[in-house]
Amino acid sequence: MLKVLAHPAYARLFAAQVIALTGTGLLTVGLGLLAYDLAGDQAGVVLGTVFTIKMLAYVGLAPVASALAERWPRKHVLIGADIIRALVALTLPFIDAVWQIYGLIFVLQAASATFTPAFQATIPDILDDERDYTKALSLSRLAYDLENLLSPALAGVLLAFISYHWLFGGTVLGFIGSALLVLAASIPAVERASKARPFRERLTRGIHIYIATPRLRGLLALNLSAAAAGAFVLVNTVVVVRGGYGAGDAQVAYALAAFGGGSMLAALALPRLLDTLSDRSIMVGAGFLLSAVTLLHAGYQFSTGLPAWSGLLAVWGVSGVLYASILTPSGRLLRNSAHAEDRPALFAAQFTLSHLCWLLAYPVAGLAGSALGLPEAMAILGAIALAGALVAVAVWPADDALVVEHEHADLPADHPHLRDHPARGARHRHVFVIDDEHRVWPTHG
Repeated sequence: MLKVLAHPAYARLFAAQVIALTGTGLLTVGLGLLAYDLAGDQAGVVLGTVFTIKMLAYVGLAPVASALAERWPRKHVLIGADIIRALVALTLPFIDAVWQIYGLIFVLQAASATFTPAFQATIPDILDDERDYTKALSLSRLAYDLENLLSPALAGVLLAFISYHWLFGGTVLGFIGSALLVLAASIPAVERASKARPFRERLTRGIHIYIATPRLRGLLALNLSAAAAGAFVLVNTVVVVRGGYGAGDAQVAYALAAFGGGSMLAALALPRLLDTLSDRSIMVGAGFLLSAVTLLHAGYQFSTGLPAWSGLLAVWGVSGVLYASILTPSGRLLRNSAHAEDRPALFAAQFTLSHLCWLLAYPVAGLAGSALGLPEAMAILGAIALAGALVAVAVWPADDALVVEHEHADLPADHPHLRDHPARGARHRHVFVIDDEHRVWPTHG
């Protein structure tokens, strides 16, 4: 897997991702301590509002940012977003009111909603080989999991020597380091359409392509499955461990580490599995298994109560494996569903729609767990995850071939499809993508 880092441009971008994620992890710890200083026992309400603002910024602003930035060089967009995030982090130690946290976090997450889809859309343009891109997706998953595991540990070590306000300094350095690495990377220019599209079309194009593509409709359903099961783990682990088992903060960290460790294990195994199994079989299978694990765990708690501590760690570990098995291959589906010029819009659509699933799942996990009980909340979320898997099977064709033999008898000679295959004329084979004229699946012509 690490051989893909031999590609200089990708190695720099991956390093930028790791450094930025480390800074984000320090920000999360520092923000919690800052919220407690400002709000005391109401710090949980403050952080809940912060996470809601984050999701709203992701859902509402990613398509807008992608549409606005389409005419700008992608490197400039990435560096500009990093600089904005660094400036916001630089101001955090000096604020003295909760409303200032909300305003600054909105700006920071708006910049992230610009950076992340553009960054994700850049990788397939750098790594042309499918296997290399699959390894890059797994490395990206590992980076996110390591951030969840290592950043809190790093913050704990630093807090033994410095005030938590200095953690925001680490965040600033992370974003500046990311910007410098992006600056040093060779990022290919995206071939633009000969005629600029109107802003309204650019704003909706990614969503339009996404919804028009059956495999991506299946991906959206599976995003809901992953969010439903994952939301219970992320929201209620602290309640289960502290309230149910009467354990301490260290055990909360162990439980979350089991989930993250399972996710890392899947990221390591998936490149080889995807050489022999299709994306659909792995992702849909993981969706059904994840919903089954969640529902069976809920049923066990209804009938018997909490499992042994080792049993909870095992369930969380298996859930992490299945969760990552849904999310990690998603970039391959997006890459294969659009021309290069449309990838930023499509990745922005995935960013928006996947976070919309989380925006729906988080309140269910929190409110149902508080009002009805944790087993009931787990059962509800497991049912939602199962519904997502069933919808994915219904809308994602089993014969989802990427290479389709078809004919374009009605297209002009200079259309990209025919221009790319002049020797074959109207009848040819190529990787299927959505284009402006043809949106019927799986064949057209």
